[in-house]
Amino acid sequence: MWNSFKTELSQLLDLSKDALHIHIGIAIFLLAAVLLRKSLGSWVPWLVVLALQMVNEYLDAFHGLHGSWALFFDGGIKDIANTMFWPTLIVLLSRHISHRAIKAEIV
Repeated sequence: MWNSFKTELSQLLDLSKDALHIHIGIAIFLLAAVLLRKSLGSWVPWLVVLALQMVNEYLDAFHGLHGSWALFFDGGIKDIANTMFWPTLIVLLSRHISHRAIKAEIV
């Protein structure tokens, strides 16, 4: 059921499943930052994305009676990387830029 929903969403939006992971990862990250009132440099929205992505991968791997960890390792790692790439980059860049700005103000 979960997998068919994602397939239908992918077809409706005319996006590959990889692209869907990227877009939804960024959307969840930004939405979590706004709703939780956290900066883009906070790890909290990033952890929300990671937690939801892990639930997604668990559902992908074990949605049927014959689910297994092999399904997780078959495509799950790529899905996690696609989903987490931009949120990770945004957090790291935000923290780096904020850190540099603070240093510049002190000097």
